[in-house]
Amino acid sequence: MTQKEQRILEFVKQNAVEGDPQSVLDHIDQYCSQKEWAMNVGDEKGLILDNVVKETNPTTALELGLYCGYSAIRISRLLKPGGRLFTVEIKPEYAAIAKEMIAFAGVQDKVEILEGSAAVIIPSLKTKYGVDHVDFVFIDHFKERYTQDTKLLEESGLLKTGSVLLADNVLCPGAPDFLEYVRTCGRYDCTNYPSHVEYSDKADALEKAVFKC
Repeated sequence: MTQKEQRILEFVKQNAVEGDPQSVLDHIDQYCSQKEWAMNVGDEKGLILDNVVKETNPTTALELGLYCGYSAIRISRLLKPGGRLFTVEIKPEYAAIAKEMIAFAGVQDKVEILEGSAAVIIPSLKTKYGVDHVDFVFIDHFKERYTQDTKLLEESGLLKTGSVLLADNVLCPGAPDFLEYVRTCGRYDCTNYPSHVEYSDKADALEKAVFKC
């Protein structure tokens, strides 16, 4: 199951500069655009992610869907001193590869990998991990869970005024119920960022939803 992901990791270790997050990202992009496609956020949408993280300047960030660690590296390399990223991954084999990738990039001190389902981990963030609120959430896991886990973040008291959600793949494969919810529930100010599926010319988009109350 992780043969492709292991090949990506080995390519990075053999070619990228250890301790240089940008070098690691560039080599993942190189491998996935030239050799084997993989479901990272990718370079084009990654620049949108970068800009939203910079605008938000989070102290505490949360990622739903770690995969090989690509977006965790993108986010963590932009965190201010003392900033933390909690990243949730349900598949242990992906978490193991991401742990190595994150360590090779040199950002492991900013990233805490939480293995398990978001449905279990989100309600425990306050009590088990000491998270008061999250300033930024990157949603990039199971598309059918986007709305449920957004509501769970609300119910768990993890969002404050100004907390930013950024959801990937809202056009392809699509998350129509999530878009309807954040755009119509009255709790968010939303912005859509048209883009393309990673390493392709197929249309996709990200949705930013800023929590109001």
